[in-house]
Amino acid sequence: MVCLAGYVTANEALNHALPEGLLVYGTGLPALAVALHMAIRRFAPYADPLILPLAVFLTGFGLVLLNRLDQSYALFHAAKGDYQKLPSAPNQVMWVVIASAAAAGLIIVVKHHRIFQRYVYLIMAGALILLAAPAFFPGDDFGAKRWIKLPGISLEPDEFVKVAITVFFAGYLMASRDALALTGRKFWGMNLPRGRNVGPVLAIWVVSLLVLIFERDLGTSLIFFGVFVVMLYVATERTSWVVLGLLMAVGGAAVVGDIEPHVHGRVEAWLHPLDIYLPHHNPALISDQPAQALFSFGTGHLMGTGLGQGRPYLIGFAGRSDFIFTTIGEELGLAGVTAFLLVYTLFVQRGLRTAIALTDPFGKLLATGLSAAVALQVFVVVGGVTGLIPLTGKALPFLAAGGSSLLANWLLTAVLIKLSDAAGRAELEPEPEAAPIPPVQPTSAMPGSPASAAL
Repeated sequence: MVCLAGYVTANEALNHALPEGLLVYGTGLPALAVALHMAIRRFAPYADPLILPLAVFLTGFGLVLLNRLDQSYALFHAAKGDYQKLPSAPNQVMWVVIASAAAAGLIIVVKHHRIFQRYVYLIMAGALILLAAPAFFPGDDFGAKRWIKLPGISLEPDEFVKVAITVFFAGYLMASRDALALTGRKFWGMNLPRGRNVGPVLAIWVVSLLVLIFERDLGTSLIFFGVFVVMLYVATERTSWVVLGLLMAVGGAAVVGDIEPHVHGRVEAWLHPLDIYLPHHNPALISDQPAQALFSFGTGHLMGTGLGQGRPYLIGFAGRSDFIFTTIGEELGLAGVTAFLLVYTLFVQRGLRTAIALTDPFGKLLATGLSAAVALQVFVVVGGVTGLIPLTGKALPFLAAGGSSLLANWLLTAVLIKLSDAAGRAELEPEPEAAPIPPVQPTSAMPGSPASAAL
């Protein structure tokens, strides 16, 4: 209902009329939601009741924002003849249907989450191949190499790697947590890990730096390494791993940001966003998007201009990137930004609550890692567009345009639903009653027999 109200409101503001196809679109999303709900009621009846509605709301409102931006781009970019005039909402609708079907299929086919534990190394091998593949394809027009581009289709594999890597981390840390929890020397009040156990962390750090160097993808590198450090802390309960991970992440990003031109340009744009308007600015500043995002947020004030009444289309390709969040800031204001961040927070909280309720270590780590992946991705996107950290170019989960991102996040949601079903089943399903122990019958024996003498 909230998404439908936003759809009508935005079209009323833009066209002073009800949107075309209101009945079709107004019944399509509820139909998909009901179908998913019925699949969950049948195949995951103990699942957390909030995970699905939160994902549906974010997905539906993403369609509202994309449709709103499509109309403005078609009007203001028609004369330019560039690709921004092409609508993105219809393609996103198609991917919503595909992602919903894939999520329902996973919920139906996967009987228990522990099935992933059998194939952790196979999943890891596939994830590493996907992670490295974009380095062999041409980069996009804005420097990053995140795409596998084939005739008629493009795929962003890092979104799927995010889920696959988390499954592997859960299996690896469950088997190695005792060794990783051992401490070595004490330094500044912290129990540092033993040198022989730092090897896996260094290996993951090196892989994340290679992604940053060869694919120029800061967002994937931060999420990849951040999820591992979070899961490592949960598995070992050692604060020293978090401190070590933060130092390695900051140090590696600083070095690569200084030597890699594309990453360096994003750092410069983060430090000096308004310098782009100076007549003789630093050549590394090649985009005015960070400055435009600040203007957009500033225009929104507390309550926003209203859906369809702002000018978020002035930011280039906002509907196809992480800058879709500026549309929320401008047209819904600080109140809208806070509301959406709280929705994401609630989604992550339900995942962490599932992790606490689960009884098996693999499930606990998997639920924690998936929740951390969503939280970190929201942080790097929102932090980038608000100027807290350099831009990363990642898609905002569920909201931003992109079939790969939407499909991967709905598969992540389906896995969380299966995990919460296992947690709810263990918590709410009554334990089977123990069979009564039969009384011991005395042995009968004839008088004078050896057995009688023994008795």
